[in-house]
Amino acid sequence: MTSNPRRVAAGLAALLGPLALAAPAFATDAPAARQAVSDAWWTGPILASGASTLPKGHALIEPYLYDAKPYGAIDGEGKRHDVPDADGFGSLTYLLYGVTDTFTAGVIPRFGYARTKAGSSSGVQLGDFTVQGQYRLTQWKEGGRTPTISVLLQETLPIGRYDRLDDRPHDGFGSGAYATTLGVNSQTYFWTPNGRILRTRLNVAYTVSGHADVEGVSVYGTPTGFDGRAKPGDSFNVDLAFEYSITRQWVAALDLAYQRDASTKVSGVDGAGVAYARRSPVSQALILAPAVEYNFSPAVGVIMGARIVPAGRNVTASVTPVIAVNYVL
Repeated sequence: MTSNPRRVAAGLAALLGPLALAAPAFATDAPAARQAVSDAWWTGPILASGASTLPKGHALIEPYLYDAKPYGAIDGEGKRHDVPDADGFGSLTYLLYGVTDTFTAGVIPRFGYARTKAGSSSGVQLGDFTVQGQYRLTQWKEGGRTPTISVLLQETLPIGRYDRLDDRPHDGFGSGAYATTLGVNSQTYFWTPNGRILRTRLNVAYTVSGHADVEGVSVYGTPTGFDGRAKPGDSFNVDLAFEYSITRQWVAALDLAYQRDASTKVSGVDGAGVAYARRSPVSQALILAPAVEYNFSPAVGVIMGARIVPAGRNVTASVTPVIAVNYVL
């Protein structure tokens, strides 16, 4: 039986709470001792990417696996409907390389598979593909007040299937539209009263999408015979993340994020030649992502947690269990 978002959130809180409270007992240093930065190993929270860049010549590989479980979908008119037992399995992988000490470039391939009572994907499907570059402006130094700050630029290429889905409506994992994201990432460190490190990140990003030509059944809810175009709405996201170093290897993490998506507009004609126009409502959501990290070394770590959308304005409530491995070469 699928759990609801509140139960999953409570379960994760029950997992993370004792770990954080027991930190002094796990720590090898005395409670009043100040933990050294080199003594803290990190994987990174689930949602907020880092502000630091890779050293020149080094690479990062970070695959994510997740299972999106919706609870009450929102249709094109803003009405909520119950969703049968469903899973949206997916993966995305960060493949990054340090071009210089201050500039990191990389790509993010995506794959997905949907399973519902109404049908499933014909197989693992290719999603849209992102190319990104990140330039570091400042670097945090112990004893200083300036955080690490970087500028992030991403371009998402619409290579995933998104329309002509009449025979396979669950095969759509693309958008059909190019999307450009500009973001600012920041990161700094604090020491808690017991001497342990609290690493924090604050990321802000804005995404602008182009148009997508659409034929037939699509990810935009168009009917058979449809011919027209769709314009995904712009998206704004802000993410405040915390990582608490319980021991050198164990870390408790939490993302607190807000996302706003503008209306997506779809226009054209249906199979009978009748004008077709739809405009989705603006959506807003608060997102929680608690997690636990275990780091085998400064270069290898794993994180397990969930992305939780308990409620929002015109947003499908969902719980997405996530696991990722971080490996720096």
